[in-house]
Amino acid sequence: MACYNGRRVLRFLLVSVGGALGSGARYLLSGWVLTRLGPGFAYGTLAVNVVGSFFICLVMRLSVMGDVVSPDARLFLTTGVMGGFTTYSTFDFETFTYVREAAYGLAALNVAATLVLCFLAGMVGDTAGRWMVRA
Repeated sequence: MACYNGRRVLRFLLVSVGGALGSGARYLLSGWVLTRLGPGFAYGTLAVNVVGSFFICLVMRLSVMGDVVSPDARLFLTTGVMGGFTTYSTFDFETFTYVREAAYGLAALNVAATLVLCFLAGMVGDTAGRWMVRA
């Protein structure tokens, strides 16, 4: 039983530290994008979610297809880092804000761009993972 509890504590710490790193990275990337592209659209959140979709699919492919990523590293990187990095709640808030301000075109663009670009980034991440395992 003690070994089981120690394992749970380790996994909890992996997710917690990863989440802190991911949240910090989200803050830095979204701020950087905001300074480059301006506040007219939710570019920062979109960039974060697209990058996160790519990396989650890449890590999952590398862990599923081969022993490239261990289960603990996968937990740290996906649930921890990418869980803290990506942000559905901000996407939802920004989209709702567009709707509240009657900027329906921006709301629709945000939803469509997020769904399409995140899906495509995930496909590219998965493909990159397949390629890396085969190489």
